[in-house]
Amino acid sequence: MSQTAQQEVAVGLAQEAKSLDVLDQLTKPEIQQSLTVLVENLPKLAEMVTMMTKAYDFAYGVATDKVLINDFAQGIGEFVKPVQEKAKGIAAAAIEAGDRAQADTSTVGLFGMLKMLKDPEVQKTLRFAQAFLNVMAERKN
Repeated sequence: MSQTAQQEVAVGLAQEAKSLDVLDQLTKPEIQQSLTVLVENLPKLAEMVTMMTKAYDFAYGVATDKVLINDFAQGIGEFVKPVQEKAKGIAAAAIEAGDRAQADTSTVGLFGMLKMLKDPEVQKTLRFAQAFLNVMAERKN
Protein backbone atom coordinates (compact mmCIF):
# COMPACT_ATOMS: atom_id res chain seq x y z
CA MET A 1 0.00 0.00 0.00
CA SER A 2 1.35 3.43 -0.90
CA GLN A 3 2.05 6.21 1.56
CA THR A 4 -0.85 8.44 0.36
CA ALA A 5 -3.30 5.54 0.55
CA GLN A 6 -2.24 4.89 4.13
CA GLN A 7 -2.72 8.58 4.96
CA GLU A 8 -6.19 8.56 3.37
CA VAL A 9 -7.17 5.51 5.41
CA ALA A 10 -5.85 7.13 8.60
CA VAL A 11 -7.80 10.35 7.87
CA GLY A 12 -10.94 8.32 7.15
CA LEU A 13 -10.58 6.42 10.43
CA ALA A 14 -10.05 9.66 12.36
CA GLN A 15 -13.16 11.20 10.80
CA GLU A 16 -15.16 8.06 11.59
CA ALA A 17 -13.95 8.22 15.20
CA LYS A 18 -14.99 11.88 15.39
CA SER A 19 -18.39 10.97 13.98
CA LEU A 20 -18.80 8.33 16.64
CA ASP A 21 -17.76 10.86 19.30
CA VAL A 22 -20.37 13.31 17.99
CA LEU A 23 -23.02 10.58 17.94
CA ASP A 24 -22.06 9.60 21.48
CA GLN A 25 -22.41 13.20 22.53
CA LEU A 26 -25.84 13.50 20.87
CA THR A 27 -27.19 10.57 22.87
CA LYS A 28 -26.61 12.35 26.18
CA PRO A 29 -29.84 13.83 27.61
CA GLU A 30 -28.25 17.16 28.65
CA ILE A 31 -26.92 17.67 25.12
CA GLN A 32 -30.33 16.89 23.64
CA GLN A 33 -31.97 19.33 26.06
CA SER A 34 -29.45 22.04 25.17
CA LEU A 35 -30.03 21.48 21.46
CA THR A 36 -33.80 21.71 22.00
CA VAL A 37 -33.43 25.03 23.83
CA LEU A 38 -31.09 26.28 21.12
CA VAL A 39 -33.47 25.32 18.31
CA GLU A 40 -36.42 26.91 20.14
CA ASN A 41 -34.50 30.17 20.51
CA LEU A 42 -33.11 30.34 16.97
CA PRO A 43 -35.52 33.13 15.89
CA LYS A 44 -34.41 35.29 18.81
CA LEU A 45 -30.77 34.48 18.17
CA ALA A 46 -31.17 35.37 14.50
CA GLU A 47 -32.79 38.68 15.45
CA MET A 48 -29.99 39.44 17.94
CA VAL A 49 -27.31 38.63 15.37
CA THR A 50 -29.06 40.88 12.85
CA MET A 51 -29.17 43.77 15.33
CA MET A 52 -25.54 43.24 16.32
CA THR A 53 -24.54 43.17 12.66
CA LYS A 54 -26.36 46.46 12.04
CA ALA A 55 -24.70 48.01 15.09
CA TYR A 56 -21.31 46.78 13.93
CA ASP A 57 -21.87 48.15 10.43
CA PHE A 58 -22.91 51.53 11.87
CA ALA A 59 -19.93 51.68 14.24
CA TYR A 60 -17.55 50.64 11.48
CA GLY A 61 -19.00 53.26 9.16
CA VAL A 62 -18.62 55.97 11.80
CA ALA A 63 -15.10 54.88 12.71
CA THR A 64 -13.91 54.88 9.11
CA ASP A 65 -15.70 58.03 7.91
CA LYS A 66 -12.90 60.56 7.42
CA VAL A 67 -15.27 63.51 6.99
CA LEU A 68 -17.09 62.75 10.24
CA ILE A 69 -13.81 62.29 12.11
CA ASN A 70 -12.49 65.63 10.78
CA ASP A 71 -15.75 67.41 11.67
CA PHE A 72 -15.67 65.91 15.16
CA ALA A 73 -12.05 66.95 15.65
CA GLN A 74 -12.84 70.50 14.51
CA GLY A 75 -15.85 70.66 16.85
CA ILE A 76 -13.73 69.57 19.79
CA GLY A 77 -11.09 72.10 18.77
CA GLU A 78 -13.66 74.90 18.72
CA PHE A 79 -14.80 73.89 22.19
CA VAL A 80 -11.30 73.58 23.65
CA LYS A 81 -9.82 76.73 22.07
CA PRO A 82 -11.72 79.28 24.25
CA VAL A 83 -10.95 77.27 27.38
CA GLN A 84 -7.31 77.05 26.38
CA GLU A 85 -7.13 80.80 25.72
CA LYS A 86 -8.75 81.58 29.08
CA ALA A 87 -6.31 79.26 30.87
CA LYS A 88 -3.40 80.95 29.11
CA GLY A 89 -4.75 84.37 30.21
CA ILE A 90 -5.06 83.24 33.82
CA ALA A 91 -1.56 81.75 33.74
CA ALA A 92 -0.12 84.96 32.28
CA ALA A 93 -1.87 87.03 34.97
CA ALA A 94 -0.52 84.71 37.70
CA ILE A 95 3.02 85.03 36.32
CA GLU A 96 2.74 88.82 36.13
CA ALA A 97 1.33 88.98 39.68
CA GLY A 98 4.20 86.82 40.93
CA ASP A 99 6.72 89.11 39.25
CA ARG A 100 5.09 92.21 40.76
CA ALA A 101 4.99 90.62 44.22
CA GLN A 102 8.69 89.79 44.03
CA ALA A 103 9.58 93.30 42.83
CA ASP A 104 7.59 95.01 45.61
CA THR A 105 9.61 94.89 48.83
CA SER A 106 7.36 97.15 50.90
CA THR A 107 5.84 95.88 54.14
CA VAL A 108 2.10 95.46 54.32
CA GLY A 109 0.93 96.77 57.68
CA LEU A 110 -2.38 96.69 59.50
CA PHE A 111 -3.70 99.86 57.87
CA GLY A 112 -2.55 98.64 54.46
CA MET A 113 -4.53 95.43 54.99
CA LEU A 114 -7.62 97.39 56.08
CA LYS A 115 -7.30 99.50 52.95
CA MET A 116 -7.02 96.34 50.83
CA LEU A 117 -10.20 94.94 52.42
CA LYS A 118 -12.16 97.76 50.77
CA ASP A 119 -11.06 96.62 47.30
CA PRO A 120 -13.98 94.91 45.48
CA GLU A 121 -11.67 92.24 44.01
CA VAL A 122 -10.35 91.37 47.47
CA GLN A 123 -13.92 91.12 48.75
CA LYS A 124 -14.88 88.88 45.84
CA THR A 125 -11.88 86.64 46.48
CA LEU A 126 -12.61 86.44 50.21
CA ARG A 127 -16.27 85.52 49.54
CA PHE A 128 -15.12 82.81 47.12
CA ALA A 129 -12.60 81.46 49.64
CA GLN A 130 -15.26 81.38 52.36
CA ALA A 131 -17.78 79.60 50.12
CA PHE A 132 -15.12 77.13 48.99
CA LEU A 133 -14.15 76.33 52.56
CA ASN A 134 -17.83 75.87 53.51
CA VAL A 135 -18.35 73.43 50.64
CA MET A 136 -15.24 71.48 51.59
CA ALA A 137 -16.39 71.30 55.22
CA GLU A 138 -19.86 70.07 54.16
CA ARG A 139 -18.35 67.38 51.96
CA LYS A 140 -16.03 66.28 54.73
CA ASN A 141 -19.00 65.74 57.06
